[in-house]
Amino acid sequence: QLQASGGGLVQTGDSLRLSCAASGRTFSSYTMGWFRQAPGKEREFVVAISGRGGSTFYADSVKGRLTISRDNAKNTVYLQMNSLKPEDTAVYYCAASTKTWANVSAREVYDYWGQGTQVTVSS
Repeated sequence: QLQASGGGLVQTGDSLRLSCAASGRTFSSYTMGWFRQAPGKEREFVVAISGRGGSTFYADSVKGRLTISRDNAKNTVYLQMNSLKPEDTAVYYCAASTKTWANVSAREVYDYWGQGTQVTVSS
């Protein structure tokens, strides 16, 4: 089970940190990803991190502004979001994959999904 939190209403240029808490004893074996879905658009990949945190992969649109990290002792993955833009407005979902690190930007790779947290960036 995945529980995302930390969303909110912010202004352009502000920062937010999203968290995703996972249950279970095998969290460190999961690739974790963040996706987002804006109104009327497809759910899109944002970033992923490997089980022990040694590998990350970012969508081009967020490179340099968003940073993913994880704390396996707390079963939690984080998404630090800086220099937010109105186009970052979306529901953000965390996801977990039990598969090896490959094709991590594809939704079908992920086995478990959180409920989503709303991020709204006003201009």
